[in-house]
Amino acid sequence: MYNYVNDSVGIPFNYRDFYGKLSLLTGNGSKMNFFGFSYDDGVDYPITDFDWKSSGGGFDFTLVPTNSNTIVGGTLTYSKYNSRIEESDRRPRESGISGFYAGLNFTNFDRNNELKYGLELTGFRTEFTFENFRGLTIEQFENTTEISIYLRWKRKIGPLVIEPGFRLQYYQSLNDVSPEPRLGLKYNITGNLRFKAAAGLYSQNLLSTVNERDIVNLFVGFLSGPEETVYKAGSATERVDHRLQKALHGVAGFEVDITSNFELNIEGYYKDFTQLLALNRNKLLPQDPNYVVETGEAYGVDLSLKLEARKFYIWGAYSLGFVNRFDGEQTYPPVFDRRHNLNLVTTYQAGKKKQWEFGARWNFGSGFPFTLTQGFFTNVTFDEGIGTDVLGGNGDLGILYSDDRNSGRLPYYHRLDLSVKRTFEFSRHGKVEITASATNVYDRDNIFYFDRVQFARVNQLPILPSLSMTVQF
Repeated sequence: MYNYVNDSVGIPFNYRDFYGKLSLLTGNGSKMNFFGFSYDDGVDYPITDFDWKSSGGGFDFTLVPTNSNTIVGGTLTYSKYNSRIEESDRRPRESGISGFYAGLNFTNFDRNNELKYGLELTGFRTEFTFENFRGLTIEQFENTTEISIYLRWKRKIGPLVIEPGFRLQYYQSLNDVSPEPRLGLKYNITGNLRFKAAAGLYSQNLLSTVNERDIVNLFVGFLSGPEETVYKAGSATERVDHRLQKALHGVAGFEVDITSNFELNIEGYYKDFTQLLALNRNKLLPQDPNYVVETGEAYGVDLSLKLEARKFYIWGAYSLGFVNRFDGEQTYPPVFDRRHNLNLVTTYQAGKKKQWEFGARWNFGSGFPFTLTQGFFTNVTFDEGIGTDVLGGNGDLGILYSDDRNSGRLPYYHRLDLSVKRTFEFSRHGKVEITASATNVYDRDNIFYFDRVQFARVNQLPILPSLSMTVQF
């Protein structure tokens, strides 16, 4: 059906996904869930081969004691994720992360108060192999454990709801403790207008990285905070006091009920990233540091609306966002900086028992940034030392990148999906849902991958119809 796609190779995507869940329920609200999953996905184009696998499982429970105003909850999970990409240059990049999570929480409440506190234990291992655009290899195989305790109190005082909280995080591999206060509040100005705000300190030990040579970043590598010495970006001598990533977040906005079924929500936010770890893109020699510390900021406005009628539903969200980082030499937008993002979802139900449902979703987004190409050159590596044949030998292909980091922008993205669902009820507790849908209805050529050297582009999926059936009993 799709032999015209990508020079007659068809659609080279493969998905083999399994998910299972078992829920045990009691009459008083106590419950236990067991779940597991295994996803093995990949895409194989002539110019790039990318696959990603994830699996895991665990359980969670909620215990509601009789004649008590305390709810006890707990979670225990394990998961792992691995990804690998091999492009036309045959230099594979691999990344893996696996770990466990255990948490126990207690919620105590009465009419105007809610107190929640708990303990969390997280352990994970990262495996990372990466060759930067200068040809130097960086590897990391790291184990780390994190322990945290938290407390959150919610209090209603007339039209005001306040929610202070505190988290104490201990990072075992870095031997670092991070105290993190948080505060949230909501004030009901009228019955139809509410003001809300929140702020807090946050820390993180996990970081991600992408390669400068990628125009479209399919591959994202995951690392934990390094045990080695970290220097400020742009300096090889100024060390930092700690190796945690830290940020201050603040958000404020309004909720407005324009009518009884029409709700509008607007929020502005600002995030100050006081310390961000990154791979040293300017690493020229093996003895140069692998990691540097950058700073950054993110700010913007989110607007959402919801219109809900008896048979008709519309939901929309628009985001205007700006993200900047400073690497010691210049301020640049990271690869996930998307200026505009719009989502519209609508459904309509028809029939006496609403057995028919028609749905549509449209997504629009501006292009992500990338670093432009200035040119190419013959890169002589001098692997044979002084005996290297500079004049007659064949060197590798080198790339000259623009000095302005991530100054280019990919094309805009937009897509329309349509669906129709028919429900058949065959008993009091049993029903069958048959759904016919189509993805990318007007066959938009949205970019999926671009090979910088071959100047070759691969697009995302064309129009793709599907038919599915769900049985519930």
